[in-house]
Amino acid sequence: MRASRADNARMSPAPTNAPARTANFDVDTLRIVIHGARGRMGERIAACAESDGRCAVAQRIDRGDALALRTGDADAVLDFSSSEGAARAAEIAESLGCALLVGTTGLSGAALGMVGRAAGRVPAMVAPNTSLGVAVARRLAAEAARLLTGFDIDIVETHHVRKLDAPSGTARSLAEAVGRGRGTALDPARIVSVRAGDVVGDHEVAFSGPGERIFVTHRATSRDLFALGAIRMARWLAAQPAGMHSPDEWFDDLVRGRG
Repeated sequence: MRASRADNARMSPAPTNAPARTANFDVDTLRIVIHGARGRMGERIAACAESDGRCAVAQRIDRGDALALRTGDADAVLDFSSSEGAARAAEIAESLGCALLVGTTGLSGAALGMVGRAAGRVPAMVAPNTSLGVAVARRLAAEAARLLTGFDIDIVETHHVRKLDAPSGTARSLAEAVGRGRGTALDPARIVSVRAGDVVGDHEVAFSGPGERIFVTHRATSRDLFALGAIRMARWLAAQPAGMHSPDEWFDDLVRGRG
């Protein structure tokens, strides 16, 4: 059934006059809004938040649900939904005056534009992968690409059959790290995507040279890995000033003991 204009008004967040977020926002118990709450990742984030004494779910929202919170009622919106859902999550974060962490991949230009607009008032991040291990793998891949001059570099990523975007956001982020390390972009033809079974997520970067091969491999065995990582990233993000932030910034602070 198509929603009425009144229903659509209730589902849309109200504009906010809250000032743009500044740095050093004090986060004790992180209050999160889970957007895409009935999805697999949304459910795992909720479960992991319940077992975290420093995290509370302020509201779970999915398609068609009305926002029941007001400005100041939450510290971060975590979105794992769809491209259209990410755009709405950006509106919600802006209306609440809180951080926005988008873990949805395959975002449209329109969705990215909405996230960018929200970043004008709140701290925002698009994180194709919230795993600490993937952050480390990106650094290793960049350094290997820098050191292994003349080696062929290939990326193979495998996910479950229901994953729509290919290559995955993680594979693209690994390719970006390789390009940064080597100084030239990786040919997209050297990224292979496999969709099979119920694989959570496997990524392998292969460096092939004369007489030897080196692999940087990450295998995810549970979605809790990403849920816990998303909560950890959101806690860091909520303490940042308004603007667009990156997983690399978070990882740099983590290495310095501030992540």
